[in-house]
Amino acid sequence: MSTRKNATTDFGEADLRSLAGPRSFERGTGYLDAVTGLEVGDGWITATVHGTAAYGVHLTFGGSEGLTGTCTCPHGQEGNFCKHLVAVGLSVLGRPESLPRQRARAREQARHLDAWLADRSRDELLALVREQMRQDRGFRRSVRLRAAVARNDLGEIRTQVSALLDSGPFARYGCLEGEAAHSYTEQAAPAVAALAELTAHGRAADAVALSREAFDELGRRYEETDDCDGALSSVLTRLAEVHLDACRAAFPDPAETARWLVGHLLGDLVHATGIALRDYRHVLGQEGLAVARELAAEAHERNPSGWEEKDLLRTLNTREGAVDALIARHASDPRPSGSTHLRIARELDLAGRPAEALRWAERGVTEAPDPTLLDSALLDYLSTRYERSGHLAQAVFLRRDHFTAHPSLAAYRALRVAAQTADTWPAERENALKVLRTAAARDEADPHDGPVLIDVLLDEDDLDTAWQAATETGAADHQWLILADRIRNTRPTDALPVYLRLLEPLKKSTGDAAYEQLTSLLLSIRACHRLLGTDENFTAYATTLRTELKRKRKLMAMWDEHGV
Repeated sequence: MSTRKNATTDFGEADLRSLAGPRSFERGTGYLDAVTGLEVGDGWITATVHGTAAYGVHLTFGGSEGLTGTCTCPHGQEGNFCKHLVAVGLSVLGRPESLPRQRARAREQARHLDAWLADRSRDELLALVREQMRQDRGFRRSVRLRAAVARNDLGEIRTQVSALLDSGPFARYGCLEGEAAHSYTEQAAPAVAALAELTAHGRAADAVALSREAFDELGRRYEETDDCDGALSSVLTRLAEVHLDACRAAFPDPAETARWLVGHLLGDLVHATGIALRDYRHVLGQEGLAVARELAAEAHERNPSGWEEKDLLRTLNTREGAVDALIARHASDPRPSGSTHLRIARELDLAGRPAEALRWAERGVTEAPDPTLLDSALLDYLSTRYERSGHLAQAVFLRRDHFTAHPSLAAYRALRVAAQTADTWPAERENALKVLRTAAARDEADPHDGPVLIDVLLDEDDLDTAWQAATETGAADHQWLILADRIRNTRPTDALPVYLRLLEPLKKSTGDAAYEQLTSLLLSIRACHRLLGTDENFTAYATTLRTELKRKRKLMAMWDEHGV
């Protein structure tokens, strides 16, 4: 694999593999022919990748964050650098000679368009706008709304906002999905922008009222929308900003605002809007905070186990200094994971009582009935406190104790960080590996996960030791595959049998996922033979395999695309 960066994009294959991981990277190589609509700009790339569905991919590069990307597939929506992002990145790297021309052509077209528009007369531009208004109902409503805002026509503003937030033309069977959801979001965004203009035009009180009406309407739409790309959430977040700005300018009735705010904070829409009580403290004042506290207490009494109710009451009580009452409430029902102790510790930190906070956090560890269930956030909190106060040995002891009780890759990494900070890592590493080797020898690993020892050695890029350990104690299939991928270029003789073994059981499988795995493994087998200079052996193997699986036409088509 080449590690050289492309001069046009400032990233290379190594960056894609590092972000995606070996598995997603290899799977991405099978999607190069599925990339369409590729566009490259200054620091960005967009495309569509056709898999189970058509997924929108966006890559950014060259900035302070380096290479980043988003994809609308489920794996990408969880924040992962998925195979579709890899495919788009590899597609760009595969055509470096055309990219400068493509970007130059886009800039030239933009210049020509700007020049053409600048040469048009006022009447010609008006004709263009009117034509667009006739053809695009959403654009027509947006322009009408802007005009209503400019002349302060509140009745027309309300009518046009309601029209822009109407999902009727886009909903199918009562739901908004795919392109329909995206089109609705594009229509709704100008309504929120117009409400912001109301505040700018000195009509903040009207903006407050209309924003709350918009929240009600968008809330209903949000429940019926497949917002996998977060577009509607972005509109709701912007609406929250508009509402807050309007409240800060108009200072609406504090009690009424408190009632609206508490209702919103305890509702389902708050996760999309990001509205927080702290931002409204000056708007509410003492009167509004008192009303909010009363409403939160009533809500907690109705639903004492509700997380939102507890959190809202905690926030209000903390602001008013009622920390001890809050601690008593939490301490009455401690969780075995220590998360309750952590919550108390954080409340005490907020109240300026760090010594008590530390004691509560330590109690969370010592009083835990099962160390394997400890909340990792509690361990992180304690370790950070120890390190900041110079008690590095205590941080190492904490991490060591947890790792010994519950060996895992995450626990090993945490121990490594603490011991490196304390400058004791070599000795700690030796002891930690002994723990992992003992567990592997006892066959304590989940057969689906494999020995933690292998994960740790792979994490440290100690491939020779990892291979030896896998050979001696066994490993899960996914661990063998990672090992084979990592050693293939230097030890193809060892990697080849792994790929051959992993391919065998997949021959009986059907479906896109299985075919993708079969293709990826076959490409890896071919790579090994090429490195070994035994291309004729691969040809014979592939021919036999094709004969055996010839009825799987989609699989054959995939292999044809890759020339195998």
